[in-house]
Amino acid sequence: MKTLKSLGYLVALPAILIGLWWVGTLGETNFFVPTPALLVEKFGETWFDGERIASDVIPSIGRLVVGVGIAIVLGIVVGLLVGLNRTLRALTEPVFEFFRALPPPVLVPVLMLLVGINDGMKVAVIISGCVWPVLLNTIEGVRSIDPVQNETSRSYGISGFSRIRYQVLPAATPSIMAGIRQCLSIGLILMVISEMFASSSGLGFTIVQFQRSFAIPEMWSGIAVLGLIGVAMSFIFQWCERRVLRWYHGLKEVENAA
Repeated sequence: MKTLKSLGYLVALPAILIGLWWVGTLGETNFFVPTPALLVEKFGETWFDGERIASDVIPSIGRLVVGVGIAIVLGIVVGLLVGLNRTLRALTEPVFEFFRALPPPVLVPVLMLLVGINDGMKVAVIISGCVWPVLLNTIEGVRSIDPVQNETSRSYGISGFSRIRYQVLPAATPSIMAGIRQCLSIGLILMVISEMFASSSGLGFTIVQFQRSFAIPEMWSGIAVLGLIGVAMSFIFQWCERRVLRWYHGLKEVENAA
């Protein structure tokens, strides 16, 4: 019963929105807004009848996974180093804030010149935008660790890598996971933007080509693919978060029950 209830909550709003869309397009012949039936038809024809899954979707997802993965690792490692050193934190904060404020799409022409027009450029664009939420949330998570925990670690002689593994990382993980959640959506946006510049494949390139050739239903089907990728990423993240932060959610439940 609980599973059916959760499934109902999951599909209720999408079903209502699709129903409103269907009703709103009854008898309409608007070239720019396809009906749900036409979109489903074009979705199947565009993405499953040919080789677009292999030539556009999978490479885009691959670049997204690599870019986000590097950004997460880089953000956590640098964030731990900066967060644990007060002097280093004071020195780097103005620089980090400067680069964080730069819109990543502005860096696309620069990266095209430095890296070249290739997959490395697209991955670099994703990294340039995704690293900051993870980095800054890691620094903030390390900085806000309870001083009592730090004193306890010193009292028991826990230092070096052992302290990072058993005290710092667990305490900062909730903030780190919040940064990762933000970087996933940023990564999806930058994946599309990077493929719109000097590219010959990928979801961003394909959607722009559909728009320029006035293949409007096909364009909407590409947007639907992006939405489905975003939903899948959200579910995967929630699954991982529940396991990584099992102790944290359990603690919150105990506090709320009290």
